Amino acid sequence: MSVYKYLYLLFLGILTISCGDDPEDKSSEFSLEITNDKKEFQLGETIGAAIMADGIRLDSVVYFLGPQRLEKTLPGTSLAYTFQEEKLGKWPFTAKIYSEGNVQELQEEITLFNDTPPVSYTYEIIKSYPHATDAYTQGMEFYKGELYESTGQYGESTLRKVDLMTGEVQRSIDIPKEYFAEGITALNDKIYMLTWLEGVGFIYDVDTFEKLGEFGYNQSQQGWGLANDGHRLYKSDGTEKIWFLNPETLAEENFIQTVTHRTISTQLNELEWVEGKIYANTYQKDGVAIINPANGAIEGVINFQGLRERLGNQDELDPVNDVLNGIAYNANTQKLYVTGKDWDTLFEVEIKRN
Repeated sequence: MSVYKYLYLLFLGILTISCGDDPEDKSSEFSLEITNDKKEFQLGETIGAAIMADGIRLDSVVYFLGPQRLEKTLPGTSLAYTFQEEKLGKWPFTAKIYSEGNVQELQEEITLFNDTPPVSYTYEIIKSYPHATDAYTQGMEFYKGELYESTGQYGESTLRKVDLMTGEVQRSIDIPKEYFAEGITALNDKIYMLTWLEGVGFIYDVDTFEKLGEFGYNQSQQGWGLANDGHRLYKSDGTEKIWFLNPETLAEENFIQTVTHRTISTQLNELEWVEGKIYANTYQKDGVAIINPANGAIEGVINFQGLRERLGNQDELDPVNDVLNGIAYNANTQKLYVTGKDWDTLFEVEIKRN
């Protein structure tokens, strides 16, 4: 046997030993126990947990809810943590165990709900305006007092500037036929547009509609709605998540999950930033959710049932696809407008508590 072959076999033997069972591995002797094996909580409730160890000395345990650090416990103590301001939704509940120079983790999935049900709201129509019946509305937004709209469907998608009073399209560009345009938002004289399944968004100059660039979706799979708070962008993708996008890189840096006091909500479509809250249209429903951007709590629901019956072209619409979708808030006038896909009317509405 050559020296090289001997050394090679010796190396393989060392590698096998190092990658095999660690005689010092004590992970199987730890267990994470949650009081009463409870897996669902509301804000204001307390989670109790402890690490059980069979004859092994614990130095400390640090508990996390997803990426959110909760509390550190020392030997002889257990966790008793009251949820207060954490982000809601389904999260891994993780115990990071420090023991005899080693660090190990144990996890269980838990769900954190809001502590109060959403407030129920209704609406009053203040005024009605014409809306183009060829506008399969995906996104709608006021920027510096001007109204912009994106429309969808493959081969029919557009970006438009619209006159509020007349519904006339003042400027429009066609989106390439291989893309299905979705939500838009405007920030720093740029319009950001999502596409549905293509995994890419577009950036346009707000004055000329000249295309300035593109951005990818990173972690999310689809594009639905967009909004911004003047600093960063918020993106829905059809799941329970609303992503936080860096305004410079458009990277998905964080997210919230949209949650009530007992359910996790999905299918949130068109987004709008309204006085510190995210308004989100629920696809194929007559409701708009009012969401706390800090933790994902759905704090209110606006019932727009009956609005469709006020249309002049109701009988021409597809009841499945031509649904409520399009929320625009004019911060200059503090007025809220809603419409739907191919609807002939744009409504100025006032929101009222039931």
